[in-house]
Amino acid sequence: MAPSLGYRDAVHSLRELGLDPSVPVLAVGAPEWLDEVRGDIASLAGALLASCAAVVAPAFTFQTMVTPPFGPEGNGMTYRGTTEANAEAEFFRADMPAHTSLGPLPEALRRIQGAHRSSHPILSFVGVGADELLDKQSLAEPWGPLGQLATRGGEVVLLGADHTADVALHLAAQRAGRKQFVRWALTPEGVVECPGFPGCSRGFAAIGPRLRGIAREAWLGSAHLQAIPLRDLLHAAAAWMRQDPAALLCDDPACVLCHAVRATLA
Repeated sequence: MAPSLGYRDAVHSLRELGLDPSVPVLAVGAPEWLDEVRGDIASLAGALLASCAAVVAPAFTFQTMVTPPFGPEGNGMTYRGTTEANAEAEFFRADMPAHTSLGPLPEALRRIQGAHRSSHPILSFVGVGADELLDKQSLAEPWGPLGQLATRGGEVVLLGADHTADVALHLAAQRAGRKQFVRWALTPEGVVECPGFPGCSRGFAAIGPRLRGIAREAWLGSAHLQAIPLRDLLHAAAAWMRQDPAALLCDDPACVLCHAVRATLA
């Protein structure tokens, strides 16, 4: 079947979300439904830019990660037997494609004229009209752009994705005092240590019921769209994690990240 939705449909759906054109957004998209849209991801990216003051999206590059032979305990990883994986790691560069697990939206935004990318070798963000936000990121503060976006009254927009893809919840976990991790990235200057690395996101969908009355919803074809004020999202999630330190952890007994977090709660 030929795609039945286009740019105007995307703009209409985003307007139904009640997006304020003077407000910046964090956009997170899932790729499964894009065959319904004429022009594919470029139409959606253009509709976002027409609906918001600025757009940022995660452009993470997990392909740069390397593992040392030893490191801190309780770091949610195994240090042995990593030689083969390290051999496949790529040097970070500013024009490196975002990891494929993030879907096509970051790449569509990165290719737009005037787009910029932050320089974190694993957890970079791409932005259009968002230099002030991107400048807030550092190795020590990987979620700085999201903190600034919240200060500016920004919103999280989920485009066919659920909260397991909502990277803003990692900032909420950090603010709640949840254990953070250390990872390492390959750069032209050598291997760089990256602190403040997040845990598992597979349990994040549980936040949904707590956002009733806060999240706004619309549809674009079969894609469920949501918009949530970032300050409200961070407040609700961080408060829940302070009240229940195990909140939003996944239930997979083999998850080394959630196991490491639970070990700090004993």
